[in-house]
Amino acid sequence: MKELLTSIEIFLKGSDFYRGIRLTFSAITPLAVLYLLGHFEYAPAIAMGAFLNAPGDIPGSLKRKVNAILISTVLTMLITATILFCKPYLPLVVVALAVFSFFVSFISVYGFRASMVSLSGLLAMVLAFAVEKETPFEILSHVLLIGCGGLWYLLISYLFRKLSPKKDEIQFLSDSMSLIGEYLKLRARLLTKKTERQELIQQAFVLQSQINEKHETLRELLLLERKRSGRSHYDEKHLLIFISSVNIFEIIEAKHLDYNEIDRLFSDRKYLKAFKNLNNVMGNHLITLSELLIKNDKIPENNFLIDALSEAKNAISLYVEDIKLPKAREGALALRNHYDYQEQLLEEIRAIRRVMANVKDASKVSLKRHYTSQFLTLQEYRLNVIVQNFSFDSTLFRHALRFTVAIIFAFILGTLLDIRNTYWILLTIIVIMRPNYGLTKERSKDRIIGTLIGATIAIGIVLLTQNVIIYGILAIISLTLAFSLIQQNFKSAAAFITINIIFVYSLITPDAFQVIQYRVIDTIIGAGIAVIANYTIWPSWEALNLKNVLVDALNKNRKYLLATQELYYDKNKNELPYKLARKEAFLAISNLNAAFQRLTQDPKSKQKEFQLIYDMVTLNQTMVSAIASIGSFIINHQTTPASKEFDAIVRRIANTLEASCSILNEVNADCETMTIDIEEAQEKLMETYHNLSRMRDENLQNGFTELDRESLHNLQEAYLIANQLIWLKTLSDNLRKATSKYQEVL
Repeated sequence: MKELLTSIEIFLKGSDFYRGIRLTFSAITPLAVLYLLGHFEYAPAIAMGAFLNAPGDIPGSLKRKVNAILISTVLTMLITATILFCKPYLPLVVVALAVFSFFVSFISVYGFRASMVSLSGLLAMVLAFAVEKETPFEILSHVLLIGCGGLWYLLISYLFRKLSPKKDEIQFLSDSMSLIGEYLKLRARLLTKKTERQELIQQAFVLQSQINEKHETLRELLLLERKRSGRSHYDEKHLLIFISSVNIFEIIEAKHLDYNEIDRLFSDRKYLKAFKNLNNVMGNHLITLSELLIKNDKIPENNFLIDALSEAKNAISLYVEDIKLPKAREGALALRNHYDYQEQLLEEIRAIRRVMANVKDASKVSLKRHYTSQFLTLQEYRLNVIVQNFSFDSTLFRHALRFTVAIIFAFILGTLLDIRNTYWILLTIIVIMRPNYGLTKERSKDRIIGTLIGATIAIGIVLLTQNVIIYGILAIISLTLAFSLIQQNFKSAAAFITINIIFVYSLITPDAFQVIQYRVIDTIIGAGIAVIANYTIWPSWEALNLKNVLVDALNKNRKYLLATQELYYDKNKNELPYKLARKEAFLAISNLNAAFQRLTQDPKSKQKEFQLIYDMVTLNQTMVSAIASIGSFIINHQTTPASKEFDAIVRRIANTLEASCSILNEVNADCETMTIDIEEAQEKLMETYHNLSRMRDENLQNGFTELDRESLHNLQEAYLIANQLIWLKTLSDNLRKATSKYQEVL
């Protein structure tokens, strides 16, 4: 019960509910005010204008929000006017539907915010069929009122932002920490759950993509606004929490273990339990901190974190005592490296705790503007983006064509069968149809289930009471909840939207049951058309669309590896290029993971070479983690100079990745040839580790049991660099073989 109350409290204090209140207020206020003033006839168009132009109001910089809402306002006015003037003429309205459906949906090539503006335009196109205006004066008046509604919503959005300017930042920081906490707990399970690893790795792909999406939005919220308007105390706090959350995520990624090696070294899992427990403790604490950030509550004590870390350290000593040196050395070093990584994680969690507890020395950050601006991923809005995507090779181009065919078919079907509210079918298609089949099918299912649940609830209430005041109150509440949940839980949002529509119609017409009946039938028809269209009309199966995403991941991994090589030479000079390359590699892997998730949603018959693609995704993921492991060690330790063997193997791996890209791009590889023997380079790297091991054994035999920090770090460095590089070479070779096979399939 306590958890349920906590969840409700977090939801009510979160930005999603705040957004729902904002949209409901902007839609309801004109209705109430103009009703009281005796000019209610103007109110529905203004409320519709506010509703239509709300989608572009997504988290991000103020300038981008304003631009999106203004553009969508002009777009909705233009589309509404065109449809209303064409409505009396069936051929003209079909042409207008086709043109708007294609071009408005196609502007989604400019990114997520553009897709929300596109949604506004498409909703305006369909809702125009619900409007009965005949004379030019009536049409133009209605269009101008919609424009006023858009500007009214912009004003309300600005005022709500002024009242609570940090809502979105806090929500995304909280979501980010919560997801990272879940990811840490999942990595704990990976450590010991040998039989469940493939399933857990697929779950990790989903979490990685979600975390990267949150971080990208936070970069815009925190860095772009800070760049334009300076910084406040809260900006400092949120920026520090964000930096620590990014560091935590990247430290986790840097410790992608070779689980086969872990299984070989630790057949007895008892030595791993303390490390697994520490991951769980830190993960749960991050989730707790994420909740406290929204609730603005007191930070709990952290003694349990210190105790869990101490238990992990003791587990290393226990392992050495049980197995004995020198046999225990390899396992002890693996545990020690894992302990160091967890210690780094704990230090970042402590940093978040200090910031949230308002510790004075925790509120200082020094980031130069030219430094932060390089971490922003800015959307390109030039015309050539449209030109480049105007081809059947583009997934979004095929989607725009497919969507247009579905809309025209649904409209003609509704006209021929004289369906009462054809625009409800069109609305269903707009809301659920997505470029890939799997997401469309999932949203169709959620929409139908949500509609049935909402209809059932509405029927129950209508049978209990016919009180119009209750209907009005429930319509407002359901509208707020629908807008609040639409990004988080589409099924619940669909239920509340259905409840809202039924009660709004119940206020207008006494025959509520007929409204419910038509609503359910039209939703099922629209969902069916959307799913069938995605499956049959220029389908976009992910197995055949992965090439560009794979090439990008391989290229970014290669650049990340070379940036790590430069970091090894001069940490101070090359840290910024290294971090930029790391960010790009993580985003590329996130895109690859997302593509793989879309593949899993496709029909089984269309998941060609599933295991091969899974292997390529896993190899890329493992590679970026292995590179991050080397980079993280270099940044956090004093290292010895890079050897020529290190350079040779890095160059060999980079060449192999370049060759893989060439295979996918069907061009001849132009890679440098190495004059040094790679097998010999590997042996020399391992020899460095073995020499240090022998020196340590001699010290033990001579009674020198204490190991100084410098010798420990040298051992760790030699062990980690040699093993990770040899592993990376194997991974790159496997990737080249896999890409060759994938290209043959294509």
